[in-house]
Amino acid sequence: MSIASEKISDASATSQDDLASYCQDVARRAKAASRVLAQVDGAAKNAWLARSAELLRNNGDAIAAANALDLEAAPDYGLTEAQVDRLRLTPDRIESIAVGLEQIASLADPIGQVIDSTVRPNGLRILKTRVPLGVVFFIYESRPNVTADAAAICTKAGNAVILRGGKEAAHSSRAIVELLQKAAQETGLPEDAVQLVSTTDRDAVGHFLHLPEQIDVAIPRGGEGLIRRVASEAQMPVIKHYDGNCHVYVDASADFDMACEIVVNSKCHRMGVCNAAESLLVHADVANEFLPVVASALLANEVELRGDPRTCELVPQAVAATDDDYGAEFLGPKISIKTVASTSEAIEHINQYGSHHTDAIVTKDLATAEQFANEVDSAAVVVNASTRFNDGGEFGLGAEIGISTDKFHARGPCGVEELTSYKYVVHGTGQIRG
Repeated sequence: MSIASEKISDASATSQDDLASYCQDVARRAKAASRVLAQVDGAAKNAWLARSAELLRNNGDAIAAANALDLEAAPDYGLTEAQVDRLRLTPDRIESIAVGLEQIASLADPIGQVIDSTVRPNGLRILKTRVPLGVVFFIYESRPNVTADAAAICTKAGNAVILRGGKEAAHSSRAIVELLQKAAQETGLPEDAVQLVSTTDRDAVGHFLHLPEQIDVAIPRGGEGLIRRVASEAQMPVIKHYDGNCHVYVDASADFDMACEIVVNSKCHRMGVCNAAESLLVHADVANEFLPVVASALLANEVELRGDPRTCELVPQAVAATDDDYGAEFLGPKISIKTVASTSEAIEHINQYGSHHTDAIVTKDLATAEQFANEVDSAAVVVNASTRFNDGGEFGLGAEIGISTDKFHARGPCGVEELTSYKYVVHGTGQIRG
């Protein structure tokens, strides 16, 4: 593969006219491909996924060579050690990407599924049938495995996808997409069903966001600044979540051992992800007994505690929390803590400061659990388990392209079904309306 030794140049010097023309051409070709792909049966899409997985395994050296170029450039982009690690593609990680494609192939094909059907008194048979969205413009962070995952899940759902990854993973992503396109050629799928934006010019994103005739939905995945920019500029629908200020509420009836394990796992399992807990609420009736225990466990994981006056009184290591702390997505070793007088106060706090992403309760009381589940306005509410389970794979959806906190169309983990729409197909026998 040529990509193994060919560096991608910065295309920021391209004129705006040329850049606009390039973006329009990519979108036009994606739209044409989407119309073909919408008619492709599940067996053909699965054959593409299987061949893509095979090519990834067989071209590990070329992918590693492309990845080495990205790793070499990483210091110039100011990446942290953790960010460089997420960028790195080892043989095990390449194998994991291939396995992920095969897992997507094992999912049922959503296209053509009859969601509902009715027969009207006049004999009309009405079918509500699942169809692709069309063209997805996906803007995402610098993790090359996401390139393959997003391409696979979009295509499985019958959509063409335009991939705009971070420049930090440009060589790795291009190497992967070249293989996916080769697999498309070999299995009869339209090659333009998966396209990677070749320019690193940030203005390209703006051009794509102003092409609603060709692009049906935009999905940003990254920092809040990126997501807000996309939501502000896009002239097509956007599937998104801004941040993940997730809560764990420990009720007065909670089992303390269970609660402590859930809090620590929710916060510390992976601190830099959107479903990690950022806030802990504790019922005041059990604060004296529970807070020192959970605080000790969090401190053992080097988590900084920012609490209300009661928390600071019970835990000397805690510092006073500000109003901003209660609304923050820390994405690191910090957590806000507040004692509450009731479940209703906990719910009010979550609905005020939370991000409608994932919120959990630990309780033995069924009525309290039901109140929490009914009244907390979040994409996922978890009872007696970690917030970390709000994930497509953990929910049995297979791969996901992201988690949505929107309320229209898709909410929560967005798998293949969430990347579809529906239409009504009506069968008659000559009926006319009187």
